Amino acid sequence: MNFELILVILTAVTGVIVYMDRLVWRKKRENTATTVKEPLLIEYSRSLFPVFLVVLILRSFIIEPFRIPSGSMYPTLEIGDFIVVNKFAYGVRLPVLQTKILPIGEPERGDVVVFRYPPEPHVDYIKRIVGLPGDEISYIDKQLFINGELVEQSAIGRYVGVESGSVMNGARLLKEYLPGGKVHEILIDDDRLGQAVLSIRVPQGHYFVVGDNRDHSADSRSWGFVPEQNLKGKAFAIWMNWDGGVHFNRIGKGIE
Repeated sequence: MNFELILVILTAVTGVIVYMDRLVWRKKRENTATTVKEPLLIEYSRSLFPVFLVVLILRSFIIEPFRIPSGSMYPTLEIGDFIVVNKFAYGVRLPVLQTKILPIGEPERGDVVVFRYPPEPHVDYIKRIVGLPGDEISYIDKQLFINGELVEQSAIGRYVGVESGSVMNGARLLKEYLPGGKVHEILIDDDRLGQAVLSIRVPQGHYFVVGDNRDHSADSRSWGFVPEQNLKGKAFAIWMNWDGGVHFNRIGKGIE
């Protein structure tokens, strides 16, 4: 179900009803000899139109909430995290059509992004950008190479998760230092084979994305690049976590 399309339709329909009532129908009711009660459809439309309009503007152009359903971004994002995404970080787009009408910024290496999954555009995915247009990417022996240079990692210890995250207990927890200064944490599961990418060049207008839970993520290593027009926005904060209960320590946490 395309919620954005439904929201656009509801906003348009209620807006037209309110406009027509103000322009035509209200005058006819006022000119009748007897008092005519305002139809329920008009009453509801007048009440709901501003609500639909505000939600449409917020969701399409400013921020949009998402829920994390899988563990592909551990340890950065956990199952049950509810996140907010900056919709204008990479430009303002028309709702539904997704046509960019105002360029504002460009994705940077290390950004955590929500995008429409290329093989199934109605499905939203969240991953981290590691490859920009023109970059040469390799992933060999669970090590990331960008433009022929090994991306530095440092060991933190062993991961200890709670609730759903406990399935990753014992995985290696590392810091990864991407070119450009972005530092973030990743997980490596030594009990699983790594997804090797010998060498691949990121096309113009596309991005190479991976999950921080490197051995439990379906990403660009398996299904390819993300076109720029598929990007929905940059994830920047967690506003709620529900995983067997509310985890207050996750609320308000920024996304690095």
